[in-house]
Amino acid sequence: MLAGGSGTRLRPITHTSAKQLVPVANKPVLFYGLEAIRDAGVTDVGIIVGETAAEIETAVGDGSALGITVTYIHQDAPLGLAHAVLIARDFLGDDPFVMYLGDNLIIGGITDLVEEFRATTPDALILLTRVPNPSSFGVAELGPDGHVVRLVEKPREPRSDLALVGVYLFGSAVHEAVRSIKPSARGELEITEAIQWLVDSGHDVEPHLVTGYWKDTGRLDDMLETNRHLLESLEPAVHGTVDEHSSIVGRVVIEEGASLVRSTVRGPAIIGRNTTLVDTYVGPFTSIYHSCTIEGTEIEYSIVLERATIRDIGRIEDSLIGRDAEVIPSSALPKAHRLMLGDHSRVSVATS
Repeated sequence: MLAGGSGTRLRPITHTSAKQLVPVANKPVLFYGLEAIRDAGVTDVGIIVGETAAEIETAVGDGSALGITVTYIHQDAPLGLAHAVLIARDFLGDDPFVMYLGDNLIIGGITDLVEEFRATTPDALILLTRVPNPSSFGVAELGPDGHVVRLVEKPREPRSDLALVGVYLFGSAVHEAVRSIKPSARGELEITEAIQWLVDSGHDVEPHLVTGYWKDTGRLDDMLETNRHLLESLEPAVHGTVDEHSSIVGRVVIEEGASLVRSTVRGPAIIGRNTTLVDTYVGPFTSIYHSCTIEGTEIEYSIVLERATIRDIGRIEDSLIGRDAEVIPSSALPKAHRLMLGDHSRVSVATS
């Protein structure tokens, strides 16, 4: 499981936290991958960690709460996916293994994929999906027989629309492959080049076309869309308190300790533990995480992280609001927007 990297596309959120721990539908993205691996029968998990190692280790622990056994493997710098395989050699031994990128999510899991790999025992099994913008991904070309013939990382002129999904299954031959390649122009050992080495060396590299929902959650728009998909499958449940002046409509989860006061939640939506809503409307496709306070506000199609406070702001849409953030009005004169924003922040202010 790859859980290093700096998450530059989700800054400023990831200046202070690991991108793999940003929650969608009130569960960290990383946990969906770990559960998918476990459900496929793989319980011995090595997690590659980098500069956010302490946060990842605190969240996951020894893995027992998830039904897995975790070993942490420290990567000093983000030197590529193939480099992660290289430094995990002692942990992996000669066993076949799954490599799963911790910020990727496949709804439906990978059980069928693992069973296919066990049954056919290729040297590598790679997941592919058709995308409208293949130049943003590693791209695979298939031959007339359906086998992989060529892989290129982020090609300027893609010869295929088949992008590599962030889940791979490998046999022991990949260890020779990662030792045999050189760093790319961006200074990384690319997994696409390692897989190409396998192809060129006559090893059996099989594709598996993903037809269900897959998303790399590294961008805000992708994070919000993934949140939407996951919320659509919510089983409604109310474990918190809802006063007589509040209403719940549709697929809504109110977690333990949460309270609604003169508020409406229209699902699909989830309200986290110990969060308080007062005179607030929460619209569809919204996740409010734990210990938040929202008053006098409308919010829709958004993700709010833990301990955030939003008060008397009017309406918020299409937003990701970070941990311990405070969004409040000001009555001070002169009347103006007063902002304290971190690096790489983005603010869209509605004008009258």
